[in-house]
Amino acid sequence: MDPEKMKKIGMKMNILMGVSLSFALSLVGNLMSGHFTLPGFLLSFAVSTVICLIIGRFIPIGRITREACAKRGFEEGTTKARLLSALISDSIYTPVMTFIMVLLAYLSAKRGGAPVSFITMFIPSLFISYIIGFALVYVLEPLYLKLVLGKR
Repeated sequence: MDPEKMKKIGMKMNILMGVSLSFALSLVGNLMSGHFTLPGFLLSFAVSTVICLIIGRFIPIGRITREACAKRGFEEGTTKARLLSALISDSIYTPVMTFIMVLLAYLSAKRGGAPVSFITMFIPSLFISYIIGFALVYVLEPLYLKLVLGKR
C-alpha cells in the first residue's frame, strides 16, 4: 500500500479511536468522581479528544503495533496480535489522558477547598482507565479498520 494511503488510513483511525476513547474515558471519569455534570463531561471530553489527536498525529501507533507483532511472529488479525496491539495502544494513550484528566479534576477540587490527594485520585483512575481503554481498543480497532478500509 502506498505511503499516502497509509497516512490517510492512520489519520482516520486516529480520529475514530481518539473520539471513542475520549468519550468513554471522560464518561467513566466523571461518573467515578461522584458528581457527574454535563459541563464537566464536555470539558474532559474536549480536552481528552485533543490529547488523543495530538498523540495520534505524532506517534505512528499502527506502525508501532505492526512492527511489534511482526517481531513476535504474530500474524495480523489473530487474537495474539490484537491483544498486543491493544496493549501497546492502551499503554501509549491511557497514562497521558488519565494524568491530564485527573490533574484537571484535582485542580478543580482543590479550588473548591476539597482536601484531596492527587495520588489517591490518580492510581484508581489509571487502573480503571487501563482496563476500559484496553477493552475498547481490542473491540473497536478491528471494527474501525474494516470501516476505514471499506471492507464488509
